[in-house]
Amino acid sequence: MAVSRVEIVDQNFRRFVTNWKARASRSDRSQPIREGSRLTGEVALELFESQVQSRQLDFESRRLRAKDQGFYTIGSSGHEGNVVLGRLLRTSDPTLLHYRSGALALERSRHLKSGDALYDILLSFCASSEDPVAGGRHKIWGSKALWIPPQTSTIASHLPKAIGMAMVIERAKPLKLDLPIPKDSIVCCSFGDASVNHSVALGAFNAASWMSHQHLRVPILFVCEDNGIGISVRTPSRWIETKFSNYPGFEYVAGNGLDIVSAYDAAWDAVERCRSRRAPVFLHLQTVRLLGHAGSDVETEYLTKEEIEANEAKDPLIRSAQILLEGGVATADELLSKYESAARSVDEASKKAVTRPKLRSVEEIVAPLAPFSAKAVEKEARRTDYAERRLQAFGGKESLPELQKPRHLAAILNLALADLLAKYPQMLIFGEDVAKKGGVYHVTAGLTDKFGVGRVFNTLLDETTILGLGIGAAHLGFLPVPEIQYLAYYHNAEDQIRGEAGSLQFFSNGQFRNPMVVRINSFGYQKGFGGHFHNDNSIAALRDVPGIVIAAPARGDDAVGMLRTVLAMAQVDGRVVLFLEPIALYMTKDLYEPGDGQWLCAFPPPGEAVSFGEGRVYNEKANDLTIVTYANGLHLSLRAAKILKEKYKIQARILDVRWLAPLPFNQILEEAGKSGKVLVVDECRFSGGMAEPILAFLAESKLAPRLKLARLSAVDTYVPLGPSANLVLPSEQQVVEAAQRLVEKS
Repeated sequence: MAVSRVEIVDQNFRRFVTNWKARASRSDRSQPIREGSRLTGEVALELFESQVQSRQLDFESRRLRAKDQGFYTIGSSGHEGNVVLGRLLRTSDPTLLHYRSGALALERSRHLKSGDALYDILLSFCASSEDPVAGGRHKIWGSKALWIPPQTSTIASHLPKAIGMAMVIERAKPLKLDLPIPKDSIVCCSFGDASVNHSVALGAFNAASWMSHQHLRVPILFVCEDNGIGISVRTPSRWIETKFSNYPGFEYVAGNGLDIVSAYDAAWDAVERCRSRRAPVFLHLQTVRLLGHAGSDVETEYLTKEEIEANEAKDPLIRSAQILLEGGVATADELLSKYESAARSVDEASKKAVTRPKLRSVEEIVAPLAPFSAKAVEKEARRTDYAERRLQAFGGKESLPELQKPRHLAAILNLALADLLAKYPQMLIFGEDVAKKGGVYHVTAGLTDKFGVGRVFNTLLDETTILGLGIGAAHLGFLPVPEIQYLAYYHNAEDQIRGEAGSLQFFSNGQFRNPMVVRINSFGYQKGFGGHFHNDNSIAALRDVPGIVIAAPARGDDAVGMLRTVLAMAQVDGRVVLFLEPIALYMTKDLYEPGDGQWLCAFPPPGEAVSFGEGRVYNEKANDLTIVTYANGLHLSLRAAKILKEKYKIQARILDVRWLAPLPFNQILEEAGKSGKVLVVDECRFSGGMAEPILAFLAESKLAPRLKLARLSAVDTYVPLGPSANLVLPSEQQVVEAAQRLVEKS
């Protein structure tokens, strides 16, 4: 049987130490291990111990996989030089880790006085429900106590939120808001050399540079662990150095991650520069990848045997051992003893970990996904103890919004946001053009003047950065309300919600949270203006994200009540919410006739809120059919209902579901049962729109045998420019005709 690379790497280390013949005089471990270095022999020996433990965990992960007892084999072998950051960063410095960070995580765990880091990591390998980080949901580096928010095999998607955290550390100071970390903390994020080419990483680097260029403080430490290859694709020689050594707004520090002394001194320099200068620092550590990308990776398909052996000759553990031996810090027997001891500790912990329980039920798996404390949320949404701040925000009692005349949706939303900024001092509003301009549709007009540029501010034009800033701000206790200018623009950055914001509570077993309410100018019906980018009617990708809330108010009073509720959900339960605002209804004043003013709304006073998951019923006494709809569909359906009643004597009750995820299924079923005939008016596309889940639910419900069902959806196409847009979106006349057919068929 062929000898595995694990055995070869293991034997290489043992052979090197066993064959060591040179005798160095015993040194004082409290002194620098190398002249001019800050690394002492004592610290170097401790770092070596963490490196060795990390290596033994990599070996064990392969053994566990071979026995079908472990489920993750991406290792840290060759990257053990990152151990220096585990020592030099404070445990209060938020640190978002690359998946090859075993040595760093183990070294950082030394700061904890309790627990068994090796055992905890092995529980994670084995997907045990007792894993203290993710509860068996994923193999993750993470720790609440050590400020390591978990990442799940990220390819740079954690960089935008790292910038968000760094930004709000500084923003909190003039706002006089307390943070859960010291004011001089920095944020560290690590990644591989291949990841720097990802568009998310490039956007993050650009955002940090953009801020730094404006002399905004961004204390972020970027750590690139450069092993020269991304799975099988080689990084061009000196690519990282060439790209980042003169990157605008960055300080560049290079270190040899294969040499623990070089790595320590470079990391010390980088950390101190970042902490003192409050500016982006790029730490470039040379590493090597041993044992392939993961256990399933066959390196011989793209590397020669000579190349693999050359990499193994660079093993940082062998180099660390050599430094300790040459420096007289330890003997060969002592180092071999530490190596064997780590192997035994890992083996003992592994034997115990494989016996521990796994997640056994759906309920157990999804428990942290979408927490909802109904009573606490309702109480928070209706809380009114901020009267003085409201008076200050609106300029006196006579200017309070509930005392003003009815307004259209855009104006009501503006007042609601001001009201909520007064309620929540930690709330931030940001996005492209939201400050002085007040947004494309003026929804945020005047808010910067009222609350200051520290709380309502513009960002650069990059939706990934906008959402990342929100996630990072939320990590540190802020209540972010970012704006995405159009629904189509969300799709540029949806993984920040799907892969990062929406997954955090799930993959941290509820220990971490990033509450946020993302306002998105949404949907179509803009009379042909702007084409598909400004009339995007696809929300399938939004609905696919587990655990998030999608709210879609159609009118001003609903918008206020729903905003109060979703901010309360974010505050109380850390929920992530997408708040879809129908652009076509922003300035709408009338419903049936020009000048009737029936789409204007009075501002609901504090204390009023729309309960989560509660739709709104119109024409409650009508029982000929039930129209289920939302957003622009409500306006269309109400107009159509008037025609149906006056011209065809058909009485239509209408349910505006208001909440698109999760849908109010029980209410839908109740309203359907009152007529037995259901028409779903869905302004989104036939495929992936809202009609699909509603009709599927009704078709599978207990009422299915006596229900007559129909749908009216948009065509499966992009929305074209000009009047032809009306041909692919549901119309008022189509609602009338679909309702007639349903009633007549019955």
